[in-house]
Amino acid sequence: MLAKEIKTGEVVVYEGEPVVIESLNVQTPSARGAATLYKFRGRNAVTRQKVDITLKGTESLDAADFQRRDVQVMFTDTTHMHVMDTENYNQYELPLDDVSEQRLYMPDGLEGVRALVYNDQCVGIDVPPTVELEITQCDPGIKGNSATSRSKPATLETGLVVQVPEYIKQGERVKVDTRTGQFLSRA
Repeated sequence: MLAKEIKTGEVVVYEGEPVVIESLNVQTPSARGAATLYKFRGRNAVTRQKVDITLKGTESLDAADFQRRDVQVMFTDTTHMHVMDTENYNQYELPLDDVSEQRLYMPDGLEGVRALVYNDQCVGIDVPPTVELEITQCDPGIKGNSATSRSKPATLETGLVVQVPEYIKQGERVKVDTRTGQFLSRA
């Protein structure tokens, strides 16, 4: 696949390892005849190390033999998160260190999660863009403050703390954007 065709989220093979592209930057030359450079920042899917790749527009990388499989979170223990493929019921376990960011958006039983499977081994997960979580702790709103757009911290069922409007109460379910970690709306 040519460098100009690679998008964020794609998985390519770079130096024999699968790399998930996280961001890209295009540098267009000011001189006539110079090549456009494509700078990619990615993460090695196996070792989780960051990788910087710079290619000309005519250079290419191979697409990785990678599958995105729908999984369901079964449970989390002290060292691993256990997920199950919803199609063939294969079970995968991921070290908690590898999924520390995504774990804050994933209560047990969450569906819509996709596992990144490389050579029959789960090397990462993708969470949906928005998730619904229950508020387990937040301060009560002060009467008369509803006219202003003040916010307060709320702790969700996974331990994530987000800023919510004053009128939201403990026990309500809210939608959270998994890319930014911000409150979106009531669920």
